[in-house]
Amino acid sequence: MNTIDEHIAKDKTEIEAAKAAGDQPKVRHLQDEVKDLEEYKTHHPGEQKDPSPLEVFCDLNPDAPECLVYDD
Repeated sequence: MNTIDEHIAKDKTEIEAAKAAGDQPKVRHLQDEVKDLEEYKTHHPGEQKDPSPLEVFCDLNPDAPECLVYDD
């Protein structure tokens, strides 16, 4: 996907398909992903590129060890 809006739209389509198939774990996973992407989007209103999962995680969890940057 090229933009965050395309990613959110794709996930919402997949949520409906998973609901129709009765795949509740997939529905919950995708709903969480959409929630995180929408929150990321509010933090970066001018950005349109689709962020990586690590970018989203670090945006939502800046103090996580994976996200800390050290100066040597």
